[in-house]
Amino acid sequence: MNQRLRSRTLLAVVATAASAVVATGLTAPTSSAAPSAAPTVAPASAPTSGWIPRPEDYPGTVKTTDLKIPMDDGVVLRGDLIQPADASGAAVDRRLPVIVMITAYNKSVIAGGGGGLAGPGPSYLVQRGYNYLVVDARGTGSSGGSWGAFSARENKDSGEVVAWAHDQAWSNGKVGMAGASYMGISQLMAAGHHPPGLKAIFPQVPGADVYRDIVASGGQLDVGFMPLWLDLVNGAALVPPAYVGSDPTAALGVLLDHLVGGGSFTLTLALQALLGQDPMYDGPFYRERSAISYLDDVTVPTFLIGGEYDLFQRGTPLVFEKLQQNGAPVKMIIGPWDHLQGSSGALVADAGYGTTEELQLRWFDHWIKGMDTRLGEIPPVTYYEQGADRWVKRPRWIADDLHARSYALSGSSAMGGRAGGLTTGTPAAGTSTLLPLPVSGLCTRSANQWTAGVMNAIWPDNPCFTNNALNDYSGLTFETTPVTRPVRMQGPINAHLFVSTTAGDGMLSVVVEDVAPDGSVHRITGGWQVISQRKLVPAQSRYLDGRLIQPWHPFTKAARTPLAPGTIAPVDVEVFPTGAMIARGHRLRVTVQGYDVPHLLAPVPDLPGQALPIKVYTGPDHPSVLTLPVR
Repeated sequence: MNQRLRSRTLLAVVATAASAVVATGLTAPTSSAAPSAAPTVAPASAPTSGWIPRPEDYPGTVKTTDLKIPMDDGVVLRGDLIQPADASGAAVDRRLPVIVMITAYNKSVIAGGGGGLAGPGPSYLVQRGYNYLVVDARGTGSSGGSWGAFSARENKDSGEVVAWAHDQAWSNGKVGMAGASYMGISQLMAAGHHPPGLKAIFPQVPGADVYRDIVASGGQLDVGFMPLWLDLVNGAALVPPAYVGSDPTAALGVLLDHLVGGGSFTLTLALQALLGQDPMYDGPFYRERSAISYLDDVTVPTFLIGGEYDLFQRGTPLVFEKLQQNGAPVKMIIGPWDHLQGSSGALVADAGYGTTEELQLRWFDHWIKGMDTRLGEIPPVTYYEQGADRWVKRPRWIADDLHARSYALSGSSAMGGRAGGLTTGTPAAGTSTLLPLPVSGLCTRSANQWTAGVMNAIWPDNPCFTNNALNDYSGLTFETTPVTRPVRMQGPINAHLFVSTTAGDGMLSVVVEDVAPDGSVHRITGGWQVISQRKLVPAQSRYLDGRLIQPWHPFTKAARTPLAPGTIAPVDVEVFPTGAMIARGHRLRVTVQGYDVPHLLAPVPDLPGQALPIKVYTGPDHPSVLTLPVR
């Protein structure tokens, strides 16, 4: 199958899968003991509110395609403008605020729905008095130039697009931004450039730190999502521009730019990473492409949507905390959603504040139009608590009612089902041998999470998404006795493990789980860490009550230190943040494995050592512990 056909096929599969999210909501019945990748969630009780969504101001919309948007280096981007239309179908002759969306997935595809990949369509806001500008990022869709995936140049473009919209004759100078995933990150990049007129943004499932969030979580290369994503962008870039009929010469030039620029960028990057070269390590390349690097002085009002099973499960809360620290008006809803679900926004109403479209209207009407939309009724943080099937409201992500609790791994575990202990008391000494098996992760919700939710959209009843028991046989498990009081955890988690390895390296995949009385196992969250990248930077790590809950590792080539044979050393594994409750009678379990398939893969030079045994040590002399923020 040639590259163009393969990319088009992939685009169709992803769009079709995402459409299923929107159309069905994926609400298969489940029990609280073993919720699915898209559990049936009881909507939060609707808060008493003096705000109700206002009706349409205009009966229709009208679109102008491929407006030229010049950048300061001479490259021309293209955007489609959707305006309110009167009863005759003509654009209304009024200067209105503008909502901007910048996409790498081709605005023509997005205009067709894109399977919900971009979030809600523009009509809802446009018919209530907003213009909507959808722009192809540099080197994608109908825009000129070469694609560089959040390069400094592309990020500067984001600010320039907002400034251009601010100045147009059909604009009243006030600009907001909307969109999911790539389109959400573009909003943060634009805000970091402080363009004139930017009043509010609404990013859904955005990331913060591209290296740690997704490209190489724990120091291994993501091979689940990244190939899908690169094919999606490159495939969408091969759709001919809408102006191919009126200006074929320009359209051909753009297509050639896309073929040469995008292909060389992605292929070169992927090959170098797989071979263990510079793109395998963190550094300036990834700092330039990380939204968190642009937010130091951003105070733009921001409404965030995130997912506990999302690709950016780690990053969205970090964006929230950074903006709240800056003094920005910011709110965040995190639900039990994967990436496609969070992108579509189809299930956001379960949190109790209305649909995504209604929330956008409420947000933009307040910050752009100056209306009283009772935003004070929505707390800064609302998150879904797994295991309790309820929504929790808090003033901060890590609120004052949380404290650190450590559970020590105790005794020995054996692959195949023999569990060690997990205790808040004195642990027993033990040594457990982990033989990494390249099937670990296949039958888990991790496989769905790190393919962006495509698996769940195609097969929502997959039993692997509701029960981790089979997968746990390929690792070492440590668990508590049935708890007598509920354990409520929320936030990032640290697994501090004492290990040795004959290979000098290896990968620790750590899963935090809820074991029900019937033996079913619900995956709550997970984390990963390459042993040779165990160097810890305390100043950039996070502590609660003096205990480490979110380690920060450099992941540079210089920091890489293989473990000498026979040496036992502690390794801190960042387990991605979550919100969950272990109910009375259930057990808290931690499972340690050596692979997470199809999510992560070591670079080719390191592959031989990945199959060699790893030993995990417990007891007073080797205090391996799991530290949770609990309330």
